Amino acid sequence: MTKSVVAPDSPWFSSYPPEVPQQPELTGLSVHQMLTDSASRWPDRAAVNFMGRELSYPELDQLVSRAAAGFQKLGVGPGVHVGLYLPNSPHGIIGFLGVLRAGGVVVNYSPLDAERILEHKIGDSETDIMVTVDLKALLPNMTGFLGTSRLQKLVVGSVDEFALQADAVRSQLDQAGELAAVPDDDRVMSFADLLNNDGNYQRHAEAEDLDGLAVLQYTGGTTGAPKGAMLTHGNIACAADQLGTALKSTVASGEERVLAVLPPFHIYSIVVNMLFGLRNGATLYLHMKFDPKQALETVQREKITVFPAVPTMLSALLAIPGLKEYELDSLKLCNSGGAPLPVELQQRFQDAASCSVKEGWGMTETAALGTFTPEGMVSPDGACGLPVPGVDLKIIDLDGSDREMPQGERGELCIAGPNVMKGYWKRDDATAESMTANGYFRTGDVAWMDEKGFFYIVDRTKDMIICSGYNVYPRNIEEAVYEHPSVAEVSVIGVPDDYRGQSPRAYITLQEGQPEPTLDEMKAFLKPRLGKHEMIHSMEIRDELPKTQVGKLSKKELYAEVRR
Repeated sequence: MTKSVVAPDSPWFSSYPPEVPQQPELTGLSVHQMLTDSASRWPDRAAVNFMGRELSYPELDQLVSRAAAGFQKLGVGPGVHVGLYLPNSPHGIIGFLGVLRAGGVVVNYSPLDAERILEHKIGDSETDIMVTVDLKALLPNMTGFLGTSRLQKLVVGSVDEFALQADAVRSQLDQAGELAAVPDDDRVMSFADLLNNDGNYQRHAEAEDLDGLAVLQYTGGTTGAPKGAMLTHGNIACAADQLGTALKSTVASGEERVLAVLPPFHIYSIVVNMLFGLRNGATLYLHMKFDPKQALETVQREKITVFPAVPTMLSALLAIPGLKEYELDSLKLCNSGGAPLPVELQQRFQDAASCSVKEGWGMTETAALGTFTPEGMVSPDGACGLPVPGVDLKIIDLDGSDREMPQGERGELCIAGPNVMKGYWKRDDATAESMTANGYFRTGDVAWMDEKGFFYIVDRTKDMIICSGYNVYPRNIEEAVYEHPSVAEVSVIGVPDDYRGQSPRAYITLQEGQPEPTLDEMKAFLKPRLGKHEMIHSMEIRDELPKTQVGKLSKKELYAEVRR
């Protein structure tokens, strides 16, 4: 794998700490090889802690080899696509790395996907085998596709089979009505049977080829059917290496304890939790779903050191009564990604938890990586960090040309690097549209760069509001609204206006116990914070706001309401 070409005089290098190199330190290993390497380096270290049970690195490595052998008996190899439709449990790690070790391709499925989206992904991705567990929220959604789609086989795990007290966990889930009966069908096999072998799998060159397809990761998208981003073995392995290079002075190999509560199907979780964690010998504390109180208790009890989160998780933790009573001083890295982090939310969490929050930016198409905030450094307000080693970022004109904008000017953010996808699956047209003439990926984010190389994402190109001929960026308005003491969350969109073309409307949820502001009161509060062209013209107070599968605020549902 060749090193990326980034100009040595790029402005962000002057802001790098001395211990962070300009080029990423690439191991040259595929991700499943990284696990084997970690098993030899930390034979006594726990790789996973799930429901009280620990799996050591050698145990996990052997389970992945057994999964690979089991998948190969089902016909998995080069060109065969296997779906993962799972909660945050060891099944996901074993299944993901097992498919890759077998030479196959992973397709991640979200438990929150509607039936039509699941059907589209199965057909579009050419998924032949699906791995899931016996939860009512999952299994029934997949059994119906046997015989009605190209799906040929279901591998069904028992959600409790990796728990310390499996019988007690199963009884509790059964009493709660969360378990589903596994159908007696030749097309359905258990995860235990998949693993029932000696782990002697056939090695395929494709599983070690860093340029070969490893993962089809579907993008949520704002319109149309989801597209599959083709991530190679090299893309995701390099992403783990790039992150390791960027955080080498922060994260100690073989020592960290990671709270893994992000949805396992999301690229942020796959790279930052699973791959980066396993590469660095961390112990992953898996929670099947995010529960704010349980998360705080785990940080305190297990002395968690690393907590990757999204902004809505931080907001949920702030809502827990007595947050300051928890001992959270073990945390040395709390990273926020997946969505822009409002400055006000960042400051409130840092004050309440006495833990600094680092912001980074990345996308599905970039294997979750793009920017980072170095250790010992506080990003300027509103900045999402510096480019990670090996990544080149530039800002181009919003007029659709490839003209690069001068420092300080807004435009579309574009990225190049070894972590950037190969393209969109079966969508050469979309791939071509997403690339500049010199091979940079157009992110669709509106951003600017300061003189020190920090990047500021101010909005999405599709979310930008044209108000009386002026470009209005919803995030600017949202940042101002977040400063109001009554506001918990806010989304701003542009709604039709006969006079201005579009006008900003704010959708708001309230902090518990705080009074509800009127529109006039909110306008008075915002007047010194916004320009006249940015001022909201309408406002709605809601009990909750739409969110994506990973928990970040979503605007497409609000736009759909307005169009009705």
